[in-house]
Amino acid sequence: MNAQMKESPKLLHKSAGKNSCCIFRVPPSLVEINKEAYQPRIVSIGPYHYGNKHLEMIQEHKWRYLDDMITRTGKSLGVFMNIIVSMENKIRESYSESTDCFGTNDLAKMMVLDGVFLIQLFLKVGQLVPSHQDDPIFRMAWIRPLLTGDLLRLENQIPFFVLQELFKEFEHGTRTLQSLILEFFNYMVDRRPTTLRNCENLDGKHLLDFIRMSYINTIDSRISVVPNEPSPYTGLIKPATKLEVLGVKFKVNHQADSFLDIKLQNGLLSIPQITVDDLFTSFLMNCMAFEQCYNCHCLKEITAYIVFMGCLLDSSRDLSLLLQKNIIKNYFGTNKEILKLFNQVGKSMAFDVKTN
Repeated sequence: MNAQMKESPKLLHKSAGKNSCCIFRVPPSLVEINKEAYQPRIVSIGPYHYGNKHLEMIQEHKWRYLDDMITRTGKSLGVFMNIIVSMENKIRESYSESTDCFGTNDLAKMMVLDGVFLIQLFLKVGQLVPSHQDDPIFRMAWIRPLLTGDLLRLENQIPFFVLQELFKEFEHGTRTLQSLILEFFNYMVDRRPTTLRNCENLDGKHLLDFIRMSYINTIDSRISVVPNEPSPYTGLIKPATKLEVLGVKFKVNHQADSFLDIKLQNGLLSIPQITVDDLFTSFLMNCMAFEQCYNCHCLKEITAYIVFMGCLLDSSRDLSLLLQKNIIKNYFGTNKEILKLFNQVGKSMAFDVKTN
């Protein structure tokens, strides 16, 4: 792509409010809280961060993956380009900012390069294609967490339907794209709140939304925080230490399929264990940013979770209680930083509490 094509999109797209628009710039109010949570650190996916100098190392690696794919399948770059060009308008409408600075061929080349790169990663982890023993993505330990985090940033996405259409061109036996994605993220994340599974037929708007939905899809209802019978702790959610004074007992739920599977029954508040680290924090914040931007077209379970946890964690004493109960494992930093995550981020966000 020529130099002038490397300028990031700036103008709001005319279709930014439609259901088709699902890849957004993060609102400044959230960026101010934690800019690092939204900025790619090692790889650019899609148009928003294309051409950034500090992301060029993996950009070169994408071409190696594409060359490997072309050699193995015997299909030319033109085959993949034609697939993308046929979806050009749909792709452009997926971004909240105008992509007019990218011509038809430049946009198609970007989508092919990024899409094949992602699919190659999934196929390699799924052992459906050979992985070179010296591939730095898998051999260099420092790359893996940075790459995984970057693939789950809201501004760093391509539409899921692009992956689906490209995936049809490759030999993958009976494996589905969804199963390979889940296997990839389970492999890449050493510490995760719950195991990703049971989402074979799930479609997301993009990778971030797919992983987000994989957690939501494993629970029968939204966060349940109201018991069947009236009690002193219905209504406004109180801090953990105050709930304990009212008689609520806290228990870690190791059996939950999703960290969202929170239940309060007969005075026992059961909460799945979470490991708070950079990756999980970034994932939560990017999911919440997506839910706020895609406000009219999706449920807000992640936002509800952050606000709910923020209600529980009003002070260091509240956090100490949840740490003691092994509900939270801290790999993130100081207790103050965890409190800031759940308090400051969720303060102005709306969420729902659903009764069973």
